[in-house]
Amino acid sequence: MLDSLFFPLKEIYIKLLLKFLVIGSAGTGKSCLLHQFIENKFKQDSNHTIGVEFGSRVINVGGKTVKLQIWDTAGQERFRSVTRSYYRGAAGALLVYDITSRETYNALSNWLTDARTLASPNIVIILCGNKKDLDADREVTFLEASRFAQENELMFLETSALTGENVEEGFLKCARIILNKIDSGELDPERMGSGIQYGDASLRQLRQPRGTTTQNKQQCNC
Repeated sequence: MLDSLFFPLKEIYIKLLLKFLVIGSAGTGKSCLLHQFIENKFKQDSNHTIGVEFGSRVINVGGKTVKLQIWDTAGQERFRSVTRSYYRGAAGALLVYDITSRETYNALSNWLTDARTLASPNIVIILCGNKKDLDADREVTFLEASRFAQENELMFLETSALTGENVEEGFLKCARIILNKIDSGELDPERMGSGIQYGDASLRQLRQPRGTTTQNKQQCNC
């Protein structure tokens, strides 16, 4: 009985819902990153994703309660046509490569082109060099990946789905940038395909475009 009473209250206080993608070549640990973020533990029996998998988590960003709806896409070429349809309207993405695999790093440009062509025009992308725990087998240097990120206007960090290092920070950093862009007026949640939704219709009045006044018939007099 208590659960049925309190569960709706949890949803009321979710201010925003953000659509996220996890993209990159097969074998980079995308599903393990998602599992580590959602479940706070390593996914031992991870196989290649077939098509698309989904997960969600409610987080607090700058005092705002935000729900991330995360789509983990298959990295295998034979699923590319299927997964591309999920790019539409994504607000944020983790672009993942394996620091021990030069091949996955070399494929980043293709994944980045897909994301910027098919998703929201203002999509926020974090470059993640995964499997940091395997540093002894590294094929891609931190400096090299940093340069790629800078040239393509991406944020960058190295992660480990095994130890959890920087996994949460990757998702939080991406969400933080999106919220900052909303506050500055650079992103408009009301725009179709933005990948951003209000958790409650009444919360739309919390953000008005700059230079406009609120014209709401139902005003709070408290």
